[in-house]
Amino acid sequence: MTDANADTTHTPRWGMTVDVNRCVGCQTCTVACKHWNDTQPGVQWRKVLDVESGSFPDVERVFLVVGCQHCAEPPCVPVCPTGATKQRADGLVTMDYDTCIGCASCAVACPYQARTIAHKHTWYYGEETVQEDAVRHKEREGVAQKCTFCADKLDDGLAQGKVPGVDWEYTPSCAAACIASAITFGDFNDPDSNVSELTANNSYFQMHAELGTDPQIKYLYETPAVPGRDPDAGDLDDERLADPANPLVGERQKFWDWRAAMNWCFGGLASGFAVVGALNYLFVEHDVQEIAAANFAAAGLMAIGLFFVWLKIGRKFRAWRAIFRPQTSWMTRELYAAAVFFPAVLIGIVFASTAAHLVAALAALAFLVCQAKILHMAKGIPAWRAPLVPAMIFSSGLYEGVGLTAFLLFFFGAAHVDEGVALARSLAVAGLVLAVLNAALWVRYRQTAKARGIPPLARQAIDGIAVPLHIAGHAVPFILFAVALLTTTGPSVHLLVGGLTAVIGGFFWKYAMVVRAGYQQGFALGKMPRRGSGAKAAPARLQGFARAAAAE
Repeated sequence: MTDANADTTHTPRWGMTVDVNRCVGCQTCTVACKHWNDTQPGVQWRKVLDVESGSFPDVERVFLVVGCQHCAEPPCVPVCPTGATKQRADGLVTMDYDTCIGCASCAVACPYQARTIAHKHTWYYGEETVQEDAVRHKEREGVAQKCTFCADKLDDGLAQGKVPGVDWEYTPSCAAACIASAITFGDFNDPDSNVSELTANNSYFQMHAELGTDPQIKYLYETPAVPGRDPDAGDLDDERLADPANPLVGERQKFWDWRAAMNWCFGGLASGFAVVGALNYLFVEHDVQEIAAANFAAAGLMAIGLFFVWLKIGRKFRAWRAIFRPQTSWMTRELYAAAVFFPAVLIGIVFASTAAHLVAALAALAFLVCQAKILHMAKGIPAWRAPLVPAMIFSSGLYEGVGLTAFLLFFFGAAHVDEGVALARSLAVAGLVLAVLNAALWVRYRQTAKARGIPPLARQAIDGIAVPLHIAGHAVPFILFAVALLTTTGPSVHLLVGGLTAVIGGFFWKYAMVVRAGYQQGFALGKMPRRGSGAKAAPARLQGFARAAAAE
């Protein structure tokens, strides 16, 4: 074993191996983690899943250790708008609890369900005790928290010339406490380390490696005498992966609730409405009063959406910290777009400045792009990270903007009759095109859902909203926009109802996507040990059964 401190230029890459054959499911690692980190009830940074598969007599039981994987490419880091989630030079992904605002961007970006947000403290016995209060971590309340591989122990050990993974006192508690030596901790950058030797000499898999995260918990799944196996059809069929009792199945996320959904609903509508108002000014009415009114209304709608975001975050009075990560965070960029939009609207109204109103429209367009990317960057939610989601969010925002403009045109008309007719026809054509585009995107999204890794429970939720969305949000507006185009001599009731249903359809699917279809990635055994019975038994065991049967 090489001393990691012998070479001062050496940068370790800390990680773990977990031997699935050795783990006995005793939960000692879970208890050791809770003891060292003083986590409150319901918060477990290290978990052991009890996974049963198959049907009698071909059954298998496996225990799977899960938690933060300290990925080489952690999806939780770039989405953090404050910089609270960081990656150290040694690869550890850490949390700054004093900087985190509890927006949960990191939680929905994590494909390993490793993040927790406890908005209030609870007590193990239902009431405060002196012992628990003494180890209470108020800084963790209302913010994201996670495993750090016991970074405090590692740093203390390195400062004293110790070797984490060898010197148990300075090794993560879960690995140090494991009674079966199933969890091994060490430095993957040291070829002579324990973990490097284990992975060099044994087959292993990385959970959800297909996502490009390069997780640094590597699972050993076979022994020299007992080879592993690929998951069979029974392990991966939709019925099993749609069973909430299956510990591998991801639960519906609760980090972003209806308040978060309102940001996409009102924010998309506001930005789409501002963009449509600018196009109306440039190509139809050329009336600065019209674009001023549109931008003023859009500003109000956008403010409502942002207010709901503020209601959602855990540490509301730290919200200002979300401006510090424009280099990677689309949430920060959304705030920057809003910071340009609101002053530009105000300047445009006060000084009747066409240029300011057009700047506001460009900022609204940028805001819509940011909204599309925020949802897409949630790598831990398969229904959101699908490649078509940004296009769906963007086109829906424009569709809703056309719808709201059509709705308001019926009541407020235009400055001149000719312009009103031209605008009504333009809106009808745009509504027709966007109705078809949004419907086509939805059809394609559903067709490719399984291939894109969207799990059965999320697909069921998506399928459940598809028919009412296609009818009320696509078909009805299309028909009404078509009638308006063929018959209109100006703003009509067809345009009014078509626009209203387009807006309602947009709100409906975005709310459902966030609140109902937001199932987490779940867990996966990329390879399986052979430690069961029947067809799932180890070959040596099956051969022994065969010899015994022949002897009889």
